[in-house]
Amino acid sequence: MRRTRRSDEAKTRRSGSTGFFILILMLVAGLNVDDIQAQIAVRGEVIYTMAGDPIEDGVVVITDGRIAAVGPSDAVAIPDGHRVMEAAVITPGLIDARSTVGLTGIYNIPHDQDHIERSSPMQPELRAIDAYNVREKLVEYTRSYGITTVHTGHAPGELISGQTMVVKLRGNTVEEALLQEAAAIAATFGPGAHRSGSSPGTRGKTMAMIRQELIRAQEYQRGRAEADEDADAEEEGRAEDDAAIDEHGEDVDASPRSRGGRNLRMEALGRVLDGELPLLITAHRAQDIASALRLAREFDIRIWLDGAAEAYLLTEEIKAAQVPVLLHAPMVRAVGERQNLSFETAARLRDAGIPVAIQSGYEGYVPKVRIVLFEAAIAAAHGLGISGALETITIEAARILGIDDRVGSIEVGKDGDLALYSGDPFEYTTHCVGVIIDGEVVSDEPR
Repeated sequence: MRRTRRSDEAKTRRSGSTGFFILILMLVAGLNVDDIQAQIAVRGEVIYTMAGDPIEDGVVVITDGRIAAVGPSDAVAIPDGHRVMEAAVITPGLIDARSTVGLTGIYNIPHDQDHIERSSPMQPELRAIDAYNVREKLVEYTRSYGITTVHTGHAPGELISGQTMVVKLRGNTVEEALLQEAAAIAATFGPGAHRSGSSPGTRGKTMAMIRQELIRAQEYQRGRAEADEDADAEEEGRAEDDAAIDEHGEDVDASPRSRGGRNLRMEALGRVLDGELPLLITAHRAQDIASALRLAREFDIRIWLDGAAEAYLLTEEIKAAQVPVLLHAPMVRAVGERQNLSFETAARLRDAGIPVAIQSGYEGYVPKVRIVLFEAAIAAAHGLGISGALETITIEAARILGIDDRVGSIEVGKDGDLALYSGDPFEYTTHCVGVIIDGEVVSDEPR
């Protein structure tokens, strides 16, 4: 018995040494463990590439985390060493165009509710990256249905509630998950942002407050620009040194740049004024949608309409303004501002030539986030059809968010993000049987 134990221990040591030696060889060759794990091929009875017609009896090959080949199985060879998976239907990894997942938690208790800050109606400086929890259980749950990318961040409910970002639903840190650190600044027009006994309490006050804040941001930008010009002129006039010396012999920055402190709120709104970030405006009533379009014209800023339950009443105006719509979840509760919603809105907007993506959205119930796959299924049954509905949660969402160079379709060179289903993705009895992000299988248990 003693000899056997010693023999086993020796084998274990040799095995460990061999594994370590292989790892060293991989590193010397410029490879890493993630690269080796990101070699995978998926066979599908139907592949919706969202870059052309569906492929029947097809194969998708992922190498080093990116799509290396896609096409009919008799035309695409699977390289040696690739793990092979199978599914009835393959789609690009789904994209949720507007969510609070990662800031909103699955249990709806104080420690997992970072989606809204109620201390002030105006907070554009709040960064989603500082509130996102990559290990939140709701992230894993959402991902298990084939959703691989989300536009998430601060929820509607304050006049300006904070920033949003785009992440992959993977990684151990938010930096590993990030696609866009700042995607938009979230605002709310209408009763959803009104405060009882405080400001804003009416639509008129709402518009006055946001208009005034944008004017302040313009003045701040002008002041900073003038200070920079003065500093540049002062530096050019210095003959010997760029720094002033105080009485103790220490360098002091006496340039005009240091005389007016930074303002994070103004800097955030400045990015909207410069066109760097859109203002994501939650507005459901036609009246509030019209106010959003008017504000965009007045300040020459980009906006995205969020929710937009009555958007079908203003299709001509929205199209003329070239504004995309991140449409409310079709099954959202039809109450209050949303009482006039329609299951056919997505189809109406699409038919009018307006870019539209379907979102899971935000509601004040547990767990506050819906599954966008189920929501798109309702739109598919009310005018969009399978391909049209898939577009709203894949390539069209990617185009609106500005990430279509990486995700949204199954094309060579794009990220290896796939969703695998046992049948029609929009059929209630279908299961999601696999999820792949950047070539890594993050879920393979039927959901």
